[in-house]
Amino acid sequence: MEDLSDSERQVGAGDDRHLSPEDLAERWQISVEAVYKRNQRGNGPPFMRLGPRLIRYKLADVEAYENARYVDREAS
Repeated sequence: MEDLSDSERQVGAGDDRHLSPEDLAERWQISVEAVYKRNQRGNGPPFMRLGPRLIRYKLADVEAYENARYVDREAS
């Protein structure tokens, strides 16, 4: 079974797991402040603002964002 943080656990039905900014920072090994700066600049994965201080990222969106950034050096 996968080892998921509390915020990565199922939220609703299907594969709708979500990450907090702290989870995303840990996943990418960057600071939480860097995650928030990416949000402000618009150069990060899509996110949901559920309140003035509550942001969540759909895991599928984070994975799609990561996959879109792979560099194929042979194609360059």
